[in-house]
Amino acid sequence: MRALALGIASVLLLVGCSSDDAVPAASAPEPSSSISTLTPIPLPPPPPPTGRLLADMRQSSRDAAAGRMQVWIDNDTADEITPTRITYDDPRFRTRLEVTRMRPIPSQSERGFQIPLPRRPACDHPQGTGTITVTYGDVTRRVRVEDSTDVAGRFATARCLEAAIAQVATLSWDDDVPASGEEGEPGTLTLVVSPTGRPGPALTIDTVSGTPVLAPVGTDVWRPDATIRGTDPATRIDLPIKPNRCDDHAFMESGGATAFAINLTLDGEPGTIVLRMSTPGAANALRFAKTYCGDLSTVSGGG
Repeated sequence: MRALALGIASVLLLVGCSSDDAVPAASAPEPSSSISTLTPIPLPPPPPPTGRLLADMRQSSRDAAAGRMQVWIDNDTADEITPTRITYDDPRFRTRLEVTRMRPIPSQSERGFQIPLPRRPACDHPQGTGTITVTYGDVTRRVRVEDSTDVAGRFATARCLEAAIAQVATLSWDDDVPASGEEGEPGTLTLVVSPTGRPGPALTIDTVSGTPVLAPVGTDVWRPDATIRGTDPATRIDLPIKPNRCDDHAFMESGGATAFAINLTLDGEPGTIVLRMSTPGAANALRFAKTYCGDLSTVSGGG
């Protein structure tokens, strides 16, 4: 009887193992296909040098503050060149300008060279195109200077306008920037107008714009709307001022921090000049701004 029971159990076990509900044994995973490595596409080789020199004019805010512009020379020849002399010719300037900061220019590279700007451009030649003459070794080349932002032209136009304004009055900033000395309290920027005493056209100061560091109080621009003639007495125009922003990045702006654009009308013709503060005046203006902002390390923005 016991043998029969064992036999029946064995048959049931075999039947159970062969039923559809049985869980199949785990099969070995198929080997994954290998990930193909992307083949980098080789970059085309740079074009061979054309044998030319190219030039373009540029000017940063620091260049403008220092009274210079820069000509950048692209040496698209097969060899490094070392200029021994570079001059800049432009009918808008009275004389040929000497370019400074001589140094080598590697093949197919570019370098910037400084050009000190003259005080008196040729105002009777408002249009023109600049060229440079580059001497290196026993080679001298004359190259047309591209000037997409019209650096030379804008400078000449501004200087000629300043010369015309000077026939009516001298404009300057007072070095003092008075303020209460309290954090968050505005100060006063003062435009000093000193007429020449000679009769002539009228000068109207329409608006004065702020800078990346210093701004008007309660308005987008100052609007003096002051008309001056050469025979008028000297006058002072007070402009309420505050920092444009109170963060460290704002105070890193150096070249244009205290250079204010003045929109004016001279003898019926509109124009714009940039009037910079003196070094002592700029120091006082920035000192006021830092006092206004308080501890810059704890201020995130807004002035």
